[in-house]
Amino acid sequence: MMSAACAPANTWSMPMIVRTGAGGNASLLPLSDVTPAPPIDEQALRELATELPALRADAIVERALVVASNAVMTTNFKPGSAALLHLVSRVKPDIPVIWVDTGYNTPATYRFAAQIVAAFKLKLHVYTPRLSRARFEATHGPLPVSSDVGFSNFVDAIKLEPFERAFAELEPDLWITGIRHGQSDYRDSLGVVSRGPRGCVRVAPIFAWHDDEVRCYLADHAIPDNLDYVDPTKPGDKLECGLQLLR
Repeated sequence: MMSAACAPANTWSMPMIVRTGAGGNASLLPLSDVTPAPPIDEQALRELATELPALRADAIVERALVVASNAVMTTNFKPGSAALLHLVSRVKPDIPVIWVDTGYNTPATYRFAAQIVAAFKLKLHVYTPRLSRARFEATHGPLPVSSDVGFSNFVDAIKLEPFERAFAELEPDLWITGIRHGQSDYRDSLGVVSRGPRGCVRVAPIFAWHDDEVRCYLADHAIPDNLDYVDPTKPGDKLECGLQLLR
């Protein structure tokens, strides 16, 4: 746990530099450099599940990386997300960071992403839907709501398919994620360590943090936040978009 006291924030500004690659799915690392990782076995998984919950967040990352040969982390640049990006990138600066850009982000989110990528020198892999937002809405209609029959197909197309494509291409054995206790009953059941998609191990370093601890981390390190964020695949705070449910 972190102290509830927050240090005064210093002035924090960085150039807004967008780092992109060719094509719809920009990657800052050539996929030819990715070596498939052997799965982390059940014994190692049990050891991590026993050890990690008692450690500090940065120590959780360090310990998990010991057994991993191809770790990745994910982000969506939502409020508070920069805390985990900062924490993990200080431990492993070259970790691939996966961002599924649905095309429905706010202008502020795109500017914030560019700012954080430049400041932390993130190795960002951007995955986008096979259908652009304009094409999807032209062929399937306007943004659906959760009660619509086609809502699950919408989520599959703009969020889940790009995510599964990222994991198929990068083939991680360790996934560092920002899920936290109290976000949903399902996430509460996962804990700090669990088995994730395609046999990888999912590790949540800040699982035990409360909202005030995230805010304090940002303040203590003078890191900005993004408060202008929307996710059309999650119409409710306690609902899952489906990423954490994938196997």
